[in-house]
Amino acid sequence: MDIADAVLLVAAGLAAGTVNAVAGGGSLITFPAMIAVGLPPIPANVSNSVAVFPGYVASVAGSQQDLPRGRALAILVPTTVLGAVAGAALLLATPARAFELVVPFLVLGATAVLAFQDPLRRLVGHPRDLSPRRRTVSVQTMVAVGAVYGGYFGAALGVMLVAGLALVLDATLARVSAIKNLLSAVVGLTTLVVFALFGPVNWAAVALVAPATLVGGYAGARLVRRLPSVALKTVIVVFGSVIGLYLLWRAVR
Repeated sequence: MDIADAVLLVAAGLAAGTVNAVAGGGSLITFPAMIAVGLPPIPANVSNSVAVFPGYVASVAGSQQDLPRGRALAILVPTTVLGAVAGAALLLATPARAFELVVPFLVLGATAVLAFQDPLRRLVGHPRDLSPRRRTVSVQTMVAVGAVYGGYFGAALGVMLVAGLALVLDATLARVSAIKNLLSAVVGLTTLVVFALFGPVNWAAVALVAPATLVGGYAGARLVRRLPSVALKTVIVVFGSVIGLYLLWRAVR
């Protein structure tokens, strides 16, 4: 790895940390960067999952004022861990081609859910109108699906979590984004442990990208707190659409 490769990875890490905190999808910056410096796809994906974890932690620190307090958030952690372990195991045990074809439609579907959040709420019911049991099941299901996806691939995890949680939680988008940051960090820590033990991690690439995502993640989380809900939703929907179309193009080319 030469100086140009190192500069590319650091720049990608800064950008990815910021994007992950604001909208999610920063892995679509760091993953191609790792491919560009010569890593094969699976080691690049595994190394990328490990490298972006510090950025998630920084995002949590930057958005902690918007996090809810108490048991409601804690009960989501076991579901997130189990889902991430399942996704990581799937990545290490199965060919990636079939999932690559499904991923773009998951991302585009999640983006559409967020874009049409209000009409969908009128169709399925507003979270405040659901029974406590149904609300709990809905939230846990959304978190489980997002965690499995995050453990397997991770790109646009933030878009998927925001879209799903915004549909089933009666909360501001800034609070939903803060919860997304925490759950993404849990997914990141889980995949870090699994891939560090069993995956082909390129630690040199991780050493360059990880500190940069830390800086970018904190800056992005502070930016989210200053954005109006409409502007934040617009940013996430636009970015999610671009990510989904890019992944679809890459899968079928």
